[in-house]
Amino acid sequence: MTRTWFITGASRGLGRAFTEAALAAGDQVVGVARDVAPLDGLVAASAGRLVAFPLDVADRAAVFAGMQRASAAFGRLDVVVNNAGGVLLGMVEEVTEQQARAHLDTNFFGALWVSQAVVPQLREQGCGHVLQVSSMGSAGGFAATGLYSAGKAALDAMSEALAMEVERFGIKVTILQPGGYETDLFTSGLTQTAEIADYAPLREWLAGLWSESEDFDPALAAEVVLQVANMAEPPKRLILGGAAYDMVEQLTRTRTAELAKWESLSKQAD
Repeated sequence: MTRTWFITGASRGLGRAFTEAALAAGDQVVGVARDVAPLDGLVAASAGRLVAFPLDVADRAAVFAGMQRASAAFGRLDVVVNNAGGVLLGMVEEVTEQQARAHLDTNFFGALWVSQAVVPQLREQGCGHVLQVSSMGSAGGFAATGLYSAGKAALDAMSEALAMEVERFGIKVTILQPGGYETDLFTSGLTQTAEIADYAPLREWLAGLWSESEDFDPALAAEVVLQVANMAEPPKRLILGGAAYDMVEQLTRTRTAELAKWESLSKQAD
């Protein structure tokens, strides 16, 4: 059966790769982004299987109206990918109120609005799959990416609750936690804070650390996501990337060891 995908942030990066993979598999796609002009060529070549229109997921009313438009395009929605997002880079002390609110409006609230808008339709259908694009960074806070990790951690928690709430309606929810991919997330998708000089040594250390990391082809992630979308019983949480998997596994082991270290003190509290 030909499926219909709804993908946010579809014009670039992972969203673009997911869109291309779904089309290559013979499916139909409704792709949205703040700027959908980069999708013009793909729309023209899709023989009507790709519909694209601008949408700011931070605008709740616009999301609900956009979901109705998306549903009307092909008559139904089967796979919903909450991919839209950006990075806020800077120390916690440096982040302004406006930056924090704007960042979370897209990275967390945008996914919340899309989820709220699509669940009634999927519930009526008795099926559907919501893929929440989180990040390996949601596994724990890290210097200079605290707000980014916070937004993704909130998305994880909300999505776990959503999965429990909608599973009896035949709706699946998968949290995707990608590692580093070759996208423009850290260029056009980046917001930076005004730097406080006292953090210069830490920034220098971070720059050296990040220069050693490797980014991968988004098409590799898209191939895996296509497999997930084809599963009758998909994973509830999936790390995308071997390097990301190893890092999250190490962080989990470290956290478990820290938990055990203070077990006796914790149990004194009740």
